[in-house]
Amino acid sequence: MKTLTNFTLAASIALALPAVAANKAVQPVVQEAPLRAHLAFLSSDLLEGRGTGQRGGDLTVSYLENQAMAVGLKPGNGSSYRQLVKIAGVKTDAAASNLRLEANGAALPASFGKDWVYAPGDAKAAHSFNADLVFVGYGITASEEGWDDYKGQDVKGKVIVMMVNDPMPTAEAPNRFGGKALTYYGRWTYKFEEAKRKGAIGALLIHTDASASYGYSVVKNSWDGVERFQLAQGTPGTELQGWLTNDAAVALFKASGLDLDQLRAAAERKDFQPVALKAKVVGDMKAEVRLVDQFNVAGVVPGTDPKLKDEVVIYTAHWDHLGKQGSSGDTIYNGAVDNASGTAALLAMAQEAVKAPAKRSQMFLWVAAEEQGLLGSAAYAEAPLWPLAKTAANLNLDSLNWIGTTRDIGTAGSERTDLGKMAEATAKGMKMVIAKEKPDLAGGYFRSDHFSFAKAGVPAFSITSGSDYLGDKQKAEQMRAAYRKSYHQVSDEYDPAWSMAGMTQMAQFTLNLGRAVADAPKMPEWKAGEAFGKARAK
Repeated sequence: MKTLTNFTLAASIALALPAVAANKAVQPVVQEAPLRAHLAFLSSDLLEGRGTGQRGGDLTVSYLENQAMAVGLKPGNGSSYRQLVKIAGVKTDAAASNLRLEANGAALPASFGKDWVYAPGDAKAAHSFNADLVFVGYGITASEEGWDDYKGQDVKGKVIVMMVNDPMPTAEAPNRFGGKALTYYGRWTYKFEEAKRKGAIGALLIHTDASASYGYSVVKNSWDGVERFQLAQGTPGTELQGWLTNDAAVALFKASGLDLDQLRAAAERKDFQPVALKAKVVGDMKAEVRLVDQFNVAGVVPGTDPKLKDEVVIYTAHWDHLGKQGSSGDTIYNGAVDNASGTAALLAMAQEAVKAPAKRSQMFLWVAAEEQGLLGSAAYAEAPLWPLAKTAANLNLDSLNWIGTTRDIGTAGSERTDLGKMAEATAKGMKMVIAKEKPDLAGGYFRSDHFSFAKAGVPAFSITSGSDYLGDKQKAEQMRAAYRKSYHQVSDEYDPAWSMAGMTQMAQFTLNLGRAVADAPKMPEWKAGEAFGKARAK
């Protein structure tokens, strides 16, 4: 620890010197050297994969707050750079639980892991159930679509069963629920949230490979014998959350005298009516629960305009990865690309931003526990350090381009707001173009930290790598394909041979766009009809 402290202080002093001597009129230009240095350190074995609730995560927070201080950022939370994020670690104790599904008074042969998985959504260690089951189709309430799967059904005290994804487009309504693209209504996170709002005590999702876009093994590996994290502050989830395999769901409905396929077909129509099953969830659920204090780190460059300085542009990147796992071999998930790259980029951007402040203030925010479900950014949105009504935009960086420079840049989601046109102008100024938009079939817009801000009404999106590489395109594509095998694996490690040009390019684009927002006459707005604009209007 003493060695780490000395290293941090020395690096802090070295990085701070350019800011002291800088000409305030110079436009911010992101430097490669500090980006590389931060990336190498953040993804080193010393930080042990920056795991949530682990020693490496604590060291990372200490490093970030010291570096924020060194480059000249002002504390973002009063006199502190830290924002407390209370997190609960929850692990279902299947051996101590006797939870079961009953239909017409008879228990079904469903075993934990193989046929279904479940856990408490409210971070409590013990629950007892004797609750009726109700099928609510897709479990969606969307006034702008004229859609209500609950139809006034009282589900208080009950466990609801529902499908994932959202209603499919039809010839008569090709654009309903985003057409082929997945909307937030299709995400399993939304379905759990809506179940809570409706007063249900539990929610079970029916898994199919097609509707979830991944196999049941992905679900099982995330729930069976694994500690899951959830916020221990704010509004808790339902008492029970879980998934059913398709086979288990078919058997459950059949034992209730119902045909699941027929109900699925009915759920594709607006006139679908919720259906009570002749079935219950019965028994006790036990879980191991621990509380963990984690931290977001926030630093601010105050604005220069007497009025606009009260508004802010927020740059985000999640500092966490998967930490240490296992007991033999390489146990450290270094997360160099995901997301030491974004974390390092924000530090390099901040170092330059302090030299030439914009009219609006700018906040550099490193959020915790993204890998656990966007928990750090969600906690910020629930208890913002800057009023959301005065937050002009959020620009998020997650997994930067380590391969090389590109002609294009990814801005998917920016088209939902005025940020789309601003991104186009920023790209043009850098002699780049916006990458061609593709249908968001997997709901990528809802899976990164910017979404916590979007849900709260703040125009937000993530900047992603382009794919039109300069130079040797075949080699670039091979490198890109190779990384897919390293995603969330111990092999996601920093390589000193990497060119930082692509990362620097993405960081520069993000800083240029943020500055354009910070200097604009008015804050960006959501496009008409965008659901997230409602929160902004409020």
